Amino acid sequence: MQDCFDTLYAQSVCGHHFYNLTELMSSKDNIRLAYRNIKRNTGSKTAGIDKLTIKDVLHLRVEDVIEKVQAMFKWYEPQPVRRVFIPKGVDKTRPLGIPTIWDRIFQQCVLQILEPICEAKFHKHSYGFRPNRNTHHAKVRLEFLINQSGLYHCVDVDIKGFFDNVNHSKLLKQMWSLGIRDKSLLSIISRLLKAEIVGEGIPTKGTPQGGILSPLLSNIVLNELDWWVSDQWETFESKYTYSTNGSKYQQLKKSSLKECFIVRYADDFKVMCRTRSQAIKMYNELKDFLSKRLHLETSEEKSKVVNLKKNSSEFLGFSMKAIRKGKTRFGYVAKSDMSKKAKANAFQKIKEAIKVIKRKPCIQTVWNFNTVVMGIQNYYSAATQITINLNELNLHLRKTLYNQLKNIRTEASFHEMTKTLQKRYGGYKSKLFKIQNMVFVPIHAQRWRKTLGFSQVICNFTAEGRAKIHNSLKAINRSTLSYIMRNYIPNRSIEYNDNRISKFIAQYGKCAILGEELGINDWHCHHINPFHISKDDSYSNLIVLNKAIHELIHLKDKFKIEEFLKAVKLSIRQIEKVNILRLKCNNEII
Repeated sequence: MQDCFDTLYAQSVCGHHFYNLTELMSSKDNIRLAYRNIKRNTGSKTAGIDKLTIKDVLHLRVEDVIEKVQAMFKWYEPQPVRRVFIPKGVDKTRPLGIPTIWDRIFQQCVLQILEPICEAKFHKHSYGFRPNRNTHHAKVRLEFLINQSGLYHCVDVDIKGFFDNVNHSKLLKQMWSLGIRDKSLLSIISRLLKAEIVGEGIPTKGTPQGGILSPLLSNIVLNELDWWVSDQWETFESKYTYSTNGSKYQQLKKSSLKECFIVRYADDFKVMCRTRSQAIKMYNELKDFLSKRLHLETSEEKSKVVNLKKNSSEFLGFSMKAIRKGKTRFGYVAKSDMSKKAKANAFQKIKEAIKVIKRKPCIQTVWNFNTVVMGIQNYYSAATQITINLNELNLHLRKTLYNQLKNIRTEASFHEMTKTLQKRYGGYKSKLFKIQNMVFVPIHAQRWRKTLGFSQVICNFTAEGRAKIHNSLKAINRSTLSYIMRNYIPNRSIEYNDNRISKFIAQYGKCAILGEELGINDWHCHHINPFHISKDDSYSNLIVLNKAIHELIHLKDKFKIEEFLKAVKLSIRQIEKVNILRLKCNNEII
């Protein structure tokens, strides 16, 4: 589908309108790709209202899956959405809507075609729910505006329950303005937004969190906000063009325009301004824009204008402030800490992990504690004050660790850690403890890690952008791979057909025994544990082999085996590998 996505992206950049998108969405290749993407999503194991998961789809033939999804495109009637509540911080929950597995595959088909069209239209400093971008990229951009641009007046505007209050008719109009003019598709989106939520009825507004399409739709809604702020300064059309000496911005500074830049991650955004008066004007205009143009309400208590030289502002779990520093361009640099909320959440998570260890002291529960601590360390390592923050956390948790586990843990040495953990925590002098040879990782042991900003060249839908992301596929013959993807085995499950592609790519198109590159007709996909016994089409049970080697694994005639070995010279190591596979098939070793 890559060529199709690239074309859609290029056409969208050029301002084309799109009319027959449902045809592309219901194509065989797009449906197979949707299955592939859904399968590797952890949410595919969560059941919807019909209690079905991805496991109920795996055994179906490719044609059956394609037929089912194509029928849904002819007349789409979404099934009710299951409502679940997940923890959000301390004593709070977030409502999620879980669609059925078939609705998820259907939505994924829609998403794959809409994403390249929308990506071409989205603002470059929107970082939430977009390919290759993350929260740290948004944080680095905010720091750049403080450190390099000298902007210290921050406009914080909090949208009240954004996902629950998206206006449906406004969203459909915004899709139309992006060039999505396929009326049958807009009708499908409209029905999808109005899918019944079990126990709550049919929603009149909002996009259900948990749906495959919701993140993209939320970005479409707020894309209008991004460009409205951007067009007031950053992308303001002027006869002066931006150059290294900043001539465009120097000329704009002489005007009465407000100097402002937006950084957004989903519904969490900051607008940075040069002066307080500009920030106050922008604050009032933002509230007005959100209310009148996007029909969204703002929270008065959580919205404010902050002078970062005096006070801090919270963004994506970090507390940001500008502190005085010599020898810098503007005299101030961004300082970041874990926010109060983030510290409270981290404290609660680690405390819960300690309680679990007390109830069941074993390797598994200690490892669970370690993964919780390392997850916190990894995310907040981008904070400049991370070591101080974690030391505070460690100080508060030391008593809990001692009181809860004093009788069940013993002292440990650094060399009892795994080599990976030794590499990670080398250089820290910490008193270590263990339970059943699993060492507790030190909570405080994390230094600040510099994060690189997002490179705007990176893009999934241009050859140059993809080259920036990965080069591994260059090792595989493109025509061979294309042939394999298109020529699936009709009488086998969709799971087998999908996993054989993955295994071919993982082995770089080479035989697992010979290490030689495979052509279109000289390769076979072998079940390590025979399929007639195991009925196992999983990725781990497959191996890609040269056709002749595959025949050798199944050969029983000793004369034919000897003739084969005379014709093909195998090394001792290669014969050992063949014998391992022969034993799995209940054949004698060679």
